[in-house]
Amino acid sequence: MALQLFIIFALSLLLGIASAIDVFRGMEFGYSGHNGPDKWGKLNPTFSPCSTGKRQSPINIQRNLTVHNKLLKPLTRNYESVNATLVNRGYSVGVRFEESPGDLWINGKNYTLQQFHWHLPAEHHIEGQRFAAELHMVHRAADNSAVVVSMLYHESKADPLFSMIMEGLKHLGKENTEVPLGTLNINELNRRPRKYYTYVGSLTTPPCTENVIWIILGKVMSISKEQITTLDSPLNSHCKKNARPCQPLNGREVDMYDELN
Repeated sequence: MALQLFIIFALSLLLGIASAIDVFRGMEFGYSGHNGPDKWGKLNPTFSPCSTGKRQSPINIQRNLTVHNKLLKPLTRNYESVNATLVNRGYSVGVRFEESPGDLWINGKNYTLQQFHWHLPAEHHIEGQRFAAELHMVHRAADNSAVVVSMLYHESKADPLFSMIMEGLKHLGKENTEVPLGTLNINELNRRPRKYYTYVGSLTTPPCTENVIWIILGKVMSISKEQITTLDSPLNSHCKKNARPCQPLNGREVDMYDELN
């Protein structure tokens, strides 16, 4: 009898654990419906900044409200060719670096490039205009603070950087699949931009962590329709348009660096 009671208790415990795991796995976020951006803050307690945060991203950049900050300095980046892996997270497709590809220096602090990923369409707007795509280059410092460098794209000619991973994308499966890319040459990203916007915001996906330094490059790049379609194909059905809506500025200052002005 005691053995039977123990078995029943053990099975109940296992079922409870399995149920908890299923609930946790069910806390996926998406970009529409019951787990869309307006619901993120309620999907998980750790996601609360998505609904309560006051310094959220992305934003709509209005040029007449930006501050031409002459104290800002040119972006100093030093990227090298390293081994990389193409990753499908279901809600975005990106590239993860298997070793340090180099750093970005801001205010005397080093931020190492860890990964980059795309959003379709773009998340940040300029003067209310939404672009076809946006690349987020995510950097982390030793203290885990983050800087994200953003590149906006309009639909036109093919993007050379994206072209280097096109073959890998053809072999990329659905969510949580990876494809080794070998050595990826990202030296072109070292080019110094003549103009950029910067502000303090957040990650644009849950948990929407704040105090992220954003740098949006002023030059809009181009990406082809074929590249957009190829990038969109592996995403989950509820993440096909993986762009969070613009968030209130809430009195934040957006600074501008302009080398020519």
